[in-house]
Amino acid sequence: MPPSSSTIISAAMLAIGDELLSGRTKDKNIGHLADVLTMSGIDLNEVRIVPDEEPAIVEALNALRERYDYVFTSGGIGPTHDDITADAVSVAFGLPCEHDAEAMRLLGDMYRVREMEFTDARKRMARMPRGAKHITNPVSVAPGFIVENVYVMAGVPQVFQAMLDNVMPSLRTGSRILSQAVSSPFGEGDIGTPLSLVQKAHPETSIGSYPKYDGQRFSTEIVVRARDASALDAAAQDVASMIATITREKAARSA
Repeated sequence: MPPSSSTIISAAMLAIGDELLSGRTKDKNIGHLADVLTMSGIDLNEVRIVPDEEPAIVEALNALRERYDYVFTSGGIGPTHDDITADAVSVAFGLPCEHDAEAMRLLGDMYRVREMEFTDARKRMARMPRGAKHITNPVSVAPGFIVENVYVMAGVPQVFQAMLDNVMPSLRTGSRILSQAVSSPFGEGDIGTPLSLVQKAHPETSIGSYPKYDGQRFSTEIVVRARDASALDAAAQDVASMIATITREKAARSA
């Protein structure tokens, strides 16, 4: 049975890594997650980026997992000393962080086939909170993991995306948010006041304005979002009428 129009499933993302905050790495996972969740009827309501510091990860994770249905993390589950996400998640849930037997087997088999030593550093990728469920990694074998409503995944975009593909079928989904764009030839200064009145008249919708500049003049793209198609259409029509009214008024003043 499809979700009802009132079903709302919320999510947050916690992106972990000093390299994200320094600008050395340009994040690609936030946009991908937002696209996939939106298509599935899950609202991504908050994104936080924190450094590779256990207190910061624990604080953010505990705040987000209490507030949202799902929390997705990226980064910090590799083989190096600064990959501390498994430790931090364990602390957040009050669980011991240990080498998972199945993860050790998977990684051990993989390195054996590749004729590479299964070093202590590589064994770090098998560490997770006790009792965590695996997220399959078809790219590089080392699994992500799930603890309650928290999904811990790799930071490498190719691996993150593959893990997310394996996670999505298991998630509850809500009603999808519909959107409709209306182009305005006017800048936000011209439309701001009447647009706020349109928003007040349609509280079941969310109306956003996005300014553009072509080098000579400002214009605005107005995007109406709603879960109900009739509410969406009604608000979009009022936005279009608002733009038509402003056009007539400006024409009359310049006549």
